[in-house]
Amino acid sequence: MLDHLDIPEDGKLAQNITHFGRALRRAGLPLGPERILNAIRAVEAAGFTEREDFFHTLEACFVSKPEHLQLYRQTFNLYWRDPQFLERMMKMLSPLLRQDVAPPPPQDAERRAAEALLDAPEDKPLPDLGEEQEFTIDAELTYSLDEKLRQTDFEQMTLAELNEAKRAIAQMSLPIEPIASRRTQANSRGQIADWRATMRTAMRKGDIVRLERRARRMRWPNLVAICDISGSMSGYSRMLLHFLHAASNAKGAGWAQVHSFTFGTRLTNITRHLRQRDVDAALKAAGTEATDWEGGTRIGASLHEFNRVWSRRVLGQGAVVLLITDGLDRDKADQLAKEAERLRLSCRKLIWLNPLLRWEGFAPKAQGVKALLPQVDSFRAAHNIGALEDLAAVLSRADDVGERARLLRELEA
Repeated sequence: MLDHLDIPEDGKLAQNITHFGRALRRAGLPLGPERILNAIRAVEAAGFTEREDFFHTLEACFVSKPEHLQLYRQTFNLYWRDPQFLERMMKMLSPLLRQDVAPPPPQDAERRAAEALLDAPEDKPLPDLGEEQEFTIDAELTYSLDEKLRQTDFEQMTLAELNEAKRAIAQMSLPIEPIASRRTQANSRGQIADWRATMRTAMRKGDIVRLERRARRMRWPNLVAICDISGSMSGYSRMLLHFLHAASNAKGAGWAQVHSFTFGTRLTNITRHLRQRDVDAALKAAGTEATDWEGGTRIGASLHEFNRVWSRRVLGQGAVVLLITDGLDRDKADQLAKEAERLRLSCRKLIWLNPLLRWEGFAPKAQGVKALLPQVDSFRAAHNIGALEDLAAVLSRADDVGERARLLRELEA
């Protein structure tokens, strides 16, 4: 139930609605200046005497999707009513404050709403430039900040940089080119002669008037991601799951289906969880499903379970597989090599994403790396936004091998 709303005495309602709209935008709602102005006009036209009227008036202006309603409700309660709850959330979000009695953990929407309000910069008035003065925007600093964010390692990012990285990742996609099927379909510009159709047309018209043609059907492959969530990968796996969530919900990327799995000491299918639109709810559900976070690593056993249980279900139609791991395995290397070879033979392309490749002096010395490297088609880094953008750019290239060729030479030397 919504509580009674106390109208402020200073009457700066329009400014408060503007700041509230900006907080919603920082929290993840797609709001622009026009919708904020419409909200101010709606409140002016409708008026309100109770908190519930005000709540639903702004809801009609700001909320356009069902998944945004919970986030809107939490931000509304934080901004318009409960400053003690905001102070409680500030203590939860600050790593320097410790309490004897830990408060209850915030919900996903509550945390996002509090971060949006706490990180809000103070509004600065624009300078009066006069009618005849002109000004320009220097984009050099903006470019350098964006470039720094692209090249910063996920483990070295601050909280603010992680939030910016998550927003950038949410806009990314993995475009793929369709592949030609063995099946054909009628096409007047096709390269394959259709003799049956040609003869049927000739029998109807009494003579061969034209040569019927066919072309191969185009189909979209599946994307299968197998992500390591062990202790050595914990600094990267969360950001890479954000990346997989964006791929699972991207429109127009071309994939037939996106299947996601996690593994540490056991394999877990989180495909249906990552299909939720809200990223926080999706990752929370995935974390609940996968109980081996930040534990040990058994790559060989996990790949064996995938090959035995899931391979035939998800690797059809020329699937592309992303294997996300650092290659530090506790199992025997011969089992890992055997299962990796079977995985490579079952898919169209096997791409290994390894955050350790960020080091210039990285060498294939670990037994797991030596076992995996000869069995993959491409070996690429996955430690920052720039590496993920590079992956999206070369995903459709059949000749892309990343660093595989160089490291294989070092391995054979």
